[in-house]
Amino acid sequence: MSSLFDFDAKPDSYAVMGSPISHSKSPLIHTEFARQTQQRLNYSAIQVDAGGFEQAVGNFRANGGKGLNITVPFKQEAWEFVDQRSERAIQAGAVNTISFNDDGDCIGDNTDGVGLVRDLMENHAIELASKRILILGAGGAVRGVLGPMLMQQPAEIIIANRTEEKAVALANEFNRGEQLRGCGFQSIGDQPFDIIINGTAASLAGDLPPIPTTAISETTCCYDMMYGKEPTVFMAWASEHGAEKVLDGLGMLVEQAAESFFIWRGVRPETGEVIASVKAAL
Repeated sequence: MSSLFDFDAKPDSYAVMGSPISHSKSPLIHTEFARQTQQRLNYSAIQVDAGGFEQAVGNFRANGGKGLNITVPFKQEAWEFVDQRSERAIQAGAVNTISFNDDGDCIGDNTDGVGLVRDLMENHAIELASKRILILGAGGAVRGVLGPMLMQQPAEIIIANRTEEKAVALANEFNRGEQLRGCGFQSIGDQPFDIIINGTAASLAGDLPPIPTTAISETTCCYDMMYGKEPTVFMAWASEHGAEKVLDGLGMLVEQAAESFFIWRGVRPETGEVIASVKAAL
């Protein structure tokens, strides 16, 4: 591990790969982490076109790269590509963090779930234990967070999706009995939830999943995994219907990055000031 003061050594090289990638905040986040923890490294964003993932990773490693973050649409491809997978990556069925060990092996991990749990619990003081939680969507983003959320022992997690079969299949895959079940949006019921998490990308397109307003009470926390300069459509809906807390996914982004940084460097950065600086840069 090189510190800020090893001037002879070339800085270690890290990057995020995805498509599109020009909007990525990861270079800003990891540069802040490096400054804060006095680690000498360079972190860049690499655009990878369809079909070019394996070659891009090979080129990066051949040039001495130390680790990668993987974003849309390559997280499943990264899962297939790596030589070893962490328990979190196996559960998630996706890899968003790659390390290269001294034997030349690629090790895949997934930090999305721990990023979400840390943002909720540490940054916003929201407990998950014994809570009724509704998660909207049954795609890769939701799969990636289920394992770490279930570890917090909620009373119940309901996965609701436009295609009911997909939600049921995802719930059955994690096989937690009554603690976890899947349904269609029309079967959410009329009982309020303690926490509602939007794991669909619908709000980026200005759409809102058809959720009954009875799902919200004055003590509900609503969390959108997406984030932007303005509140998302889901966040606006939650505020309008009286949710106690309405949050976006920016903290999740920074917390999952901090976990990646810890995997690579063995140092855990402070996230509060970095969340604030990324928010200011939106």
